[in-house]
Amino acid sequence: MTNIIEGYIGKRIDGKKSRIPARLDFIQSATGLFLGLFMWGHMFFVATILISEDALNFVAGAFEGSLFLSEKQPLLVSFIVFAVFCIFVVHACLGMRKFPINFRQYQIYKAHAKNMRHSDTTLWFWQANTGFIMFFLGSAHLIIMMTNPEITAQVSGGRMWGHFMWPFYLILLFAVEIHGGVGLYRLCVKWGWFEGKNTKITRARLTKVKWALTVFFLALGLLTLGAYIKTGYKYAELESPIQSEYQINNDIKGL
Repeated sequence: MTNIIEGYIGKRIDGKKSRIPARLDFIQSATGLFLGLFMWGHMFFVATILISEDALNFVAGAFEGSLFLSEKQPLLVSFIVFAVFCIFVVHACLGMRKFPINFRQYQIYKAHAKNMRHSDTTLWFWQANTGFIMFFLGSAHLIIMMTNPEITAQVSGGRMWGHFMWPFYLILLFAVEIHGGVGLYRLCVKWGWFEGKNTKITRARLTKVKWALTVFFLALGLLTLGAYIKTGYKYAELESPIQSEYQINNDIKGL
C-alpha cells in the first residue's frame, strides 16, 4: 500500500520522499567514474602500438596472464570485458532515466537551453547524444572483444584494415572521448570535487582541463587508429603475394 500511495503522490505515508533516486544517482556516478577512468587506461594501453608492435603484444599478453601463467589465456580478457560490459549496461540504463522521453520534454529542455545559454546545459546535450551512440557502438565493440579476446598488433590491425572497421572505431572514438570528458567534468561539478573558495573560478578551470584532456585523448586516439590501419595494411600487403601464389597454383591444378 505504501508503494501505491507513493506512486500517486510522490511521497510516502510519513511525508518523506524515497531515497531510491538518490541511490540510483550515486550508482550512476560511481559507474560513470569507473568507466571514465577505464577509458583513459584503455587508451594508454592500445596506444602502446605507437611505441612498437612488440610493446603492444607484451601488454596484451599481460592481460592474458603471460606474466604468471605458462601459456596465455585469452579467456581472461573475455572475463574482464564481460565485467566492464555489465557496468556499462548498468550505467547506460541509469543514464536513460534523464533522457527526454517525449517531444514535450524535449521542447522544455530546448527552451531552457535557449533561454539560459549555459554551457553546462549544452554539454549535457552532447553527453546525452554521444551516450546514445555509445549504447550501440560501445556494446558492439565489447561483444566483439568478448567473443574474440585475442589481442595482437596483427589481429587488431587486420580488424581495422582487412575488415574495414576503422570508420566504426573513428565514430566510437569521438563519442567516447566527448562523452567521457563531459561526464567526468560534470561529476566534479556535481559532487564538488576540487571545489575552491570561488566556484566560478573553479568551474572555469575545470572546463579548461576538460577540453585539454579531450583534445589530448582525441589526438592520441587518432594517432593510434592510424597506427593500427598502417599495421593492418602492412600485413595485408605481406600476405597478398602468398595468396596470389596460392591462387595461381590452384588455377594450374584446375587446368
